[in-house]
Amino acid sequence: MPKMIVSIDGVVIKEVTLAKDRTTLGRRPYNDIVIDNLAISGEHAVLHMIGGDVYLEDLNSTNGTYVNSCAIKKQALENNDIVEVGKYKIRYLSGSEPGGYSSAAARVSAPPPFAPIPLSSSPTIPAPLGGGGVAQAAIRVLSGAGAGRELSLEKVVTTIGKPGVAVAAVTRRLHGYVVAPIDGGTTLNGELLGNEAVALQDGDVLELGGTRMQFVHA
Repeated sequence: MPKMIVSIDGVVIKEVTLAKDRTTLGRRPYNDIVIDNLAISGEHAVLHMIGGDVYLEDLNSTNGTYVNSCAIKKQALENNDIVEVGKYKIRYLSGSEPGGYSSAAARVSAPPPFAPIPLSSSPTIPAPLGGGGVAQAAIRVLSGAGAGRELSLEKVVTTIGKPGVAVAAVTRRLHGYVVAPIDGGTTLNGELLGNEAVALQDGDVLELGGTRMQFVHA
């Protein structure tokens, strides 16, 4: 199971297993991860577990939430990501990574966004090559200003949509790709997605914030 390892000044103070769909973090005692420090808001952040993926969301905290030193509002976590709240550092361990891409040096920046489906600017882990991996896939924009463009799904997690309107995450897994909504409504072939990640098939049509796009799997 995924875990959060909380430390300060290099000293581990607690370890929390993420066993629920929603795990809260904050200064108030009713949170699942309690950090009793004035730099931490009463309800600071929340971790959403959707399928095998974990998403971190800042709850408009006073001092912000950071992942690998970058301020975030909502972001999918990767194995060994470092979440920073105040002076506390919280290491995320997915519990399923075999290793090999765990160091920060192995991370690469996402390519620049293009309308209407901006990408997350946060670092991500490149997908492993070889070993019976998944064939290359892409998202093709069908409507709006970016109609006709294709976004190659080269990273483990790629965020699509319009921040503040609708955002979803397409995740590359060993045997295919899945999609899960992060913020706002996302439809797949005309049906609204729930909280669970759903497998994508070649030709599937997604719609986020009025923009239609198609999943293309070679």
